[in-house]
Amino acid sequence: MAPLAAGLLAAFVGFASSFAVILKGLAAVGATPSQAASGLMAVSVAMGIGGIWLSLRSRMPISVAWSTPGAALLASTGAVEGGFPAAVGAFLATGLLIVAAGLFRPLGRAVAAIPAPLANAMLAGVLLSLCLAPVRAVAEVPAMGLAIVVTWAVVARLNRLLAVPAAVVVTAVLVLATTTLPPGSAASLWPAPVWVTPVFAPATMLGIALPLFLVTMASQNIPGIAVLNANGFHPDPGPLFTRTGLLTLLCAPFGGHAVNLAAITAAICAGPEAHPDPARRWRAATVAGAGYIVFGLLAGGATVLIAAAPPVLIEAVAGLALLGAFGAALMGAVADPAQREAAIVTFLVAASGLTIWGIGGAFWGLLAGGAMLLIASAGRQGLRP
Repeated sequence: MAPLAAGLLAAFVGFASSFAVILKGLAAVGATPSQAASGLMAVSVAMGIGGIWLSLRSRMPISVAWSTPGAALLASTGAVEGGFPAAVGAFLATGLLIVAAGLFRPLGRAVAAIPAPLANAMLAGVLLSLCLAPVRAVAEVPAMGLAIVVTWAVVARLNRLLAVPAAVVVTAVLVLATTTLPPGSAASLWPAPVWVTPVFAPATMLGIALPLFLVTMASQNIPGIAVLNANGFHPDPGPLFTRTGLLTLLCAPFGGHAVNLAAITAAICAGPEAHPDPARRWRAATVAGAGYIVFGLLAGGATVLIAAAPPVLIEAVAGLALLGAFGAALMGAVADPAQREAAIVTFLVAASGLTIWGIGGAFWGLLAGGAMLLIASAGRQGLRP
């Protein structure tokens, strides 16, 4: 029973705590409600299949997830030239980069070599806007905003993993009690795959694909391997990266942005709570995979709920889901005094909403921080006798 309970908990927490972030991110880069529902379904089903497939093959609890920080990046990027087809082209390019990182170890090492303070600062800058949304919600719709935030805070004191799902449930109840669903909503409860022919634009390659790849690798794939190692499992990272990249390629034309190794929910399936015997914990990951497939088939209902809710409430739930990631990224950004100034520059540029030549602030932030590190390094070398 332990693997069943752990797997179901991982699927529920993984889906309920961040599906609002996914829908927000896809809508921000131009997806229609039907395209966003298709994208949510695609990544959810892909991560379910991936978790089952990899766990059965390896007999290890390999949990697969969508890139929540990547979706937050999309939300901060906003509309792109070429619309959603251009964004889908960037999703495909991201999948290719993830596959390449798995096949060609020098590329994977190059990503890992990006200074951690800069990678964390870029992520923190991307997350800042959404993490401010709970404050905006309390200001704009005080009664509902406070109900959501207080629910999150109270449940977090009892069980942090269930805090955001509890806030999602309260949001759904409030929306259903105060909002009339649009006509035809019942017909939209079951999502249909929507094919989006990709468009490849240079601006989205630099503004979406490269930052999405870096955020996914730095905040999902590499920590996912670390969680497995910490629990006594030591898979070869390369094939795992390659297979999650292939899953990204498969779901991208249907609106899915990125599939990767899980980090937080991986700990649920890989830890002793899943089973006292490590050799049996892989079953929890397969149960979680089946749960993700079921939740993916409910993506239409989630999209209808999101469409009916005041946007600031959905942003508030997304922000609450990302507070932990934001705090960890911010601490990682300023931990090293020698690189703190460059990290702060990266954070400010990434958070500024700057767009030049159609390329968003995440890329420019990383570039600005890297330039600051080079200048500081050159200065130190110039002072040497």
